[in-house]
Amino acid sequence: MAVLSLDNVVIKSPTDRRSYRILHLPNGLTAVLVHDPDIFPDVSLPGEYEADTRTRALDSGDDNMEDDGDDDEVDSCDEEDEEEEDEAGAGGKSEGRTKKGATLTKKAAAAMCVAMGSFSDPDKAQGLAHFLEHMLFMGSSEFPDENEYDSYLSQHGGSSNAYTETEYTCYHFEVNHEHLKGALERFSQFFISPLVKAEAMEREVLAVDSEFNQVLQSDSCRLLQLTCHTSTPGHPFNRFFWGNKKSLVDAMENGVNLREEILLMYRGNYLGDIMKLVVIGGESLDILEKWVVELFSNVKKGNPVRAITGCDIPIWKPGKLYRLEAVKDVHVLELSWRLPCLHKEYLKKPEDYLAHLLGHEGSGSLLFFFKAKGWATSLSAGVGDEGMRRSSIAYVFVMSINLTYAGVERICDIIGFVYQYIKLLCQSAPPEWVFKELQDIGNMEFRFVDEQPQDEYAAELAENLLFYSKEHIIYGEYAFEQWDPKLIEFVLSYFSPENMRIDLLSKSFNKDSQGILCEPWFGTSYVEEDIPSSILELWDPSLHLPLKNEFIPKDFLIRNANVLQNSVNTNYPKCIIDNPLMKLWHKIDLTFNVPRANAYFLITVKDGYSSLRTCVLTELFVSLLKDELNEIIYQAGVAKLDTSLKIIGDKLELKLFGFNDKLSTLLSKILTIARTFSPKVDRFKVIKEDMERSLKNANMKPLSHSAYLRLQVLRKNEKLACLVKLSLSELEAFIPILLSELHVEGLCHGNLLENEATNISDIFNNTFSMQPLPLGLHNQDRVLCLSSNESLVRSMPVKNDVEVNSVVEASIKFTLFTVIFC
Repeated sequence: MAVLSLDNVVIKSPTDRRSYRILHLPNGLTAVLVHDPDIFPDVSLPGEYEADTRTRALDSGDDNMEDDGDDDEVDSCDEEDEEEEDEAGAGGKSEGRTKKGATLTKKAAAAMCVAMGSFSDPDKAQGLAHFLEHMLFMGSSEFPDENEYDSYLSQHGGSSNAYTETEYTCYHFEVNHEHLKGALERFSQFFISPLVKAEAMEREVLAVDSEFNQVLQSDSCRLLQLTCHTSTPGHPFNRFFWGNKKSLVDAMENGVNLREEILLMYRGNYLGDIMKLVVIGGESLDILEKWVVELFSNVKKGNPVRAITGCDIPIWKPGKLYRLEAVKDVHVLELSWRLPCLHKEYLKKPEDYLAHLLGHEGSGSLLFFFKAKGWATSLSAGVGDEGMRRSSIAYVFVMSINLTYAGVERICDIIGFVYQYIKLLCQSAPPEWVFKELQDIGNMEFRFVDEQPQDEYAAELAENLLFYSKEHIIYGEYAFEQWDPKLIEFVLSYFSPENMRIDLLSKSFNKDSQGILCEPWFGTSYVEEDIPSSILELWDPSLHLPLKNEFIPKDFLIRNANVLQNSVNTNYPKCIIDNPLMKLWHKIDLTFNVPRANAYFLITVKDGYSSLRTCVLTELFVSLLKDELNEIIYQAGVAKLDTSLKIIGDKLELKLFGFNDKLSTLLSKILTIARTFSPKVDRFKVIKEDMERSLKNANMKPLSHSAYLRLQVLRKNEKLACLVKLSLSELEAFIPILLSELHVEGLCHGNLLENEATNISDIFNNTFSMQPLPLGLHNQDRVLCLSSNESLVRSMPVKNDVEVNSVVEASIKFTLFTVIFC
């Protein structure tokens, strides 16, 4: 069988300048080659590439020096999860985006997805697939040095990462573009001749164990592992996917030859027929094809020999509720329903349709109702991207609700109202206008898609090759192409109490409960209970379907038709308003030719930072205001117009960013609500409780704790002590003082004309009738300067007594130096 290459197959965004080629090797391996013209901006190819291309052109009798087939080229778990991912060493990502003609360029990248993951772990060596992933980095026949691959990448501005999912394992890297082929030479040997050195195995067992220890105190990981531990014996979910020293060393002590098991897994699964490769470079598609054929043709052909068993049995015991002890002061209710695998329905996305309705935050939604009752602070719903939620075995739809203390006592009521909403959905045909909104948003996102870091993009495309048809490897995740109400009704039929699992993760876990059990890998205490039959008896008429979204943009016009070229190319923002109340800067930016804009405002308020008490009162005000604004901020966010409101130093920072069509509408609504906002007693109690819990939970991870100790002036424990004493009447008396005098400094940037930016400033003037804050009352940022040879050491114990990780952070002050601009 010859090499088969296909151009112009992949559906790409109109704004995507890259060219794509699908390549099928005789060994079954499928590759996507991506020529990125911005990797070599405005320069000729380096000599080695010119010579390579010239040879091909002469051999083919083509007069063109380079032909890349690009004739039709047209000019991306919660805060806790993010923190944990950063600390778990997820790998450095470097986004080398630059404008055409810049000195620096984007990097080259590659990724390989192998359709084999932790579901293939043998029972006698759990975590083996993850361990195999580690061992492939430890040298190959062609490059036997254990550190050769990582050293080559680090010497040439690159980095690498890998991760093991339930049904696939993905390896990816990025590197300075001129060293792509050298990196591919080393990378390809992972899949041809790894050494799996016996002497390296002990060290890599420790590396796997270290990764496990970093998530050992993660509540989300503990909850995920409990769902594995309590799944039906014999089901693929019923195992320990992470792997650690105990699971791997115990296997060896029980007579398992771990190296032989690794090689058995590798030889039986690392085969061309289930490998998906992506290579992104600045070279022509022909050169990239030549390299891939040369370097990856020796990958062994074949299909996997190990079949995954137990897929046809139920995942969990029906009708069970699991209460488990949390590490942090949190209360999270998770409701899970097993759905059939919907991989082939990606053009219809019934699970996303239902997630949109069940996870909505507007009027009539479950969250709106629960917040009004004082039972919950946030809610999310849907099928996650991780393998335990989205696999060929099943989709698992999860509704996760962050509860208040009052909500913990009303979980049966909460679940009852969830089923009332599900009954509401079942009582009438699914409305098509909801699908049309999702379709409009998906098409809009695809049309104006943001670029990602190159290695992440390569990994995403490699994953997508496993799930989407070749033409849809980019478009598939955005597509809402086929309206199928019958399929939605079919999927909705799985949302029954008999098919539901309930998990309650709570710090208020009763350690004196009868029948306490222990999950063996994380040591989590839990109890198993039957779900009460009374949960379906509640009803409330205030629940209803969401209203139509007024923030979905219609105007995608790029604001360059009547703009003078010299104003477009100005390097710096221009100050267009400067008065005692407001200073506004503007810069039209057409670099990426997309209808997006950013409006940033720093608002200095009166007495917002004059003492610890006023600081805490200001934070409490902002939290309550965000809670009041949640419905419209959520609706705008669904339409890809995002809002951020937070405290930066002594100022309020308001950011609106996304598609510019409805930006002014959103800002007007936000400021109108802020002007007349008065906190309600029930929301004051809930938000204050939530703030107290957040302060208690802060800095549970050593890495964030060390950065906090270096940067913060006001300590979390001091804020907590002050917050506990505050009353609603104190806040009500403080708000008029806080907003009596203001100064606003803003920047309008992106697809906005100067007069549009001026109109945005008028929204402030027309909404607020405040006095300008005198310049003398503006706080100045300060830096603590250490004298020469002076050092400051802070040594603090970790907050979590059972945390096994430690952090040392050093900050070094340099002497002053002069920057000379030439």
